[in-house]
Amino acid sequence: MNLVDLLLRHPDAYLLGEPTGTAVIRRCAEDFCVEENLGFEPDGAGEHQFLFIRKTGENTDWVAQQLARFTKTHPRDIGYAGKKDRHAVTDQWFSVRLPLGVQLDWSAFETDSIQVLRQARHSRKLKTGVLQGNRFSLRLRDVSHPDELQQRFDQLKTSGVPNYFGEQRFGHNYGNISKGELLIAGQLRDKNRQKRGLYISALRSALFNQVVSARIQQGVWNKVAPGDVLMLNASQSCFVCTDEAELDCQSRLQQGDLHLTAPLWGQGGLMTQDAMAEFEQAVVSPWQDWCAGLEALGLRQERRAARVLLQAPLLEQESDSVWRISFGLPAGAFATSLLRELCQPENEKAVSGCSAEVDEQHQSAN
Repeated sequence: MNLVDLLLRHPDAYLLGEPTGTAVIRRCAEDFCVEENLGFEPDGAGEHQFLFIRKTGENTDWVAQQLARFTKTHPRDIGYAGKKDRHAVTDQWFSVRLPLGVQLDWSAFETDSIQVLRQARHSRKLKTGVLQGNRFSLRLRDVSHPDELQQRFDQLKTSGVPNYFGEQRFGHNYGNISKGELLIAGQLRDKNRQKRGLYISALRSALFNQVVSARIQQGVWNKVAPGDVLMLNASQSCFVCTDEAELDCQSRLQQGDLHLTAPLWGQGGLMTQDAMAEFEQAVVSPWQDWCAGLEALGLRQERRAARVLLQAPLLEQESDSVWRISFGLPAGAFATSLLRELCQPENEKAVSGCSAEVDEQHQSAN
C-alpha cells in the first residue's frame, strides 16, 4: 500500500482519540482570524517600507502583486514572512522597497478587503520565514458536544498538541504527495521551482507525520528514551538524550522546556541513536524510495519538534452552540492540528460576510 492510500484509509493518530463532536468552521472569513507576530519591530529607517495589512478573503500572493502594481515596483521587491489563509481575516506584514524620499498615500491602496493598519521603515526586506508565530482566533459554530470540546481543550492546554503538518501541505486528496513521488522518480518535470519545492516538502512532511503518529500509537509521544533527540523550546537547538540524562530530560519535557523531535528526511544519518534510531527507521522503511530520492536531491537531515504548546489558550462560549477559541502557535505550526483534536471540523463554502451560510475549502494558516 502506498502512503497516499494509507493516509486516506488511516489518518494520523489522535492524541486523545478521535473526537465524536462536530463543529462548523469558516462559515465566513471573520470566523477565522490570524495575527502575525514577527518577533521584532521595524527599526524605523531604511529603504524598505513595512506595511501591516489586514486582508479579508484575499490571497497573500495576490496582495503582494497589488502592492507591486500600486508602488510601480518589481514583484521581487515585495516581501512577506509567510502566506496566510485566503478564507480568513489575517493581519500580516509586507515590505516594499521604496527610496527614502518617496511618500505614498496608502489609503489609496485600501479596498473593502485590504486595510493598512500600520506603516514603518526598515533597513532590510522582509524574508519568508522571518516570524516568531501567529495568534489565532477561531469561531466554532453548531458545536454538537460542548462538554467534550471543553474537556479536550483543557487536556490539550497541559499536554500540548501533536505538531503535525496540516492537510493543506499535502493538497487535495494528497495530490502534492503523488506529484512528489513522480518528481523523485524522474517521471515529472515541472519548471516551476515553487511547485517543485511544495511537492518535495509534502513527502518530507508526510514522513515526519508518520513518525509522530507512530509515537502516539505506541504510547511514547511524551516519553523520553535514551537515544531520543530533544529540542529546546522556542529554539532549533537539539541534543541526544543519554542514559544518565533520561530522568532530567523527562522532567524538562513535562515542564515544557524540551520537546521530542521527529525527522525531516535528507542526507546524513538519523540524529537519534540506538533503539530510537531503529524505531524511526522502521517507521519509514515502507518508503525507502522516498528517503533515497530526498537524499539524492541534496536535502539535509533535520529535526522538527513533535509537540507544540499552545500560547495563552482561551475557550469562550459566545452563544448556545457557538464557541470561540484563541491561542498562539510558533511559526510553522498548523492550527488544524489543534482543531482535529477538539472536534470533527465541518467546512462550508466561504464568503466574506457572516450573514451568509456558506464557506470555501480553507488553506494553511501558518
